[in-house]
Amino acid sequence: MSDERIERDFMARDEQERQAFLEQTWCDQCLQENLGMNTPLEYEFKGIVFIEGKCNRCGEVVLTELTDEEF
Repeated sequence: MSDERIERDFMARDEQERQAFLEQTWCDQCLQENLGMNTPLEYEFKGIVFIEGKCNRCGEVVLTELTDEEF
């Protein structure tokens, strides 16, 4: 297992799936859910897939960890 980030293509996901990941978020700064994120970047790190972006409200980093149920 690599300790380096492996970039993945977020845009390769189907549109409905992408939209769900962009809308269903949690912001640790705003302490609110579903504020949305922009500028998504998908990557794998230590065998775990993440989607990282910026909160639509405050601009802080929003991170979604994907589990097997979400694939």
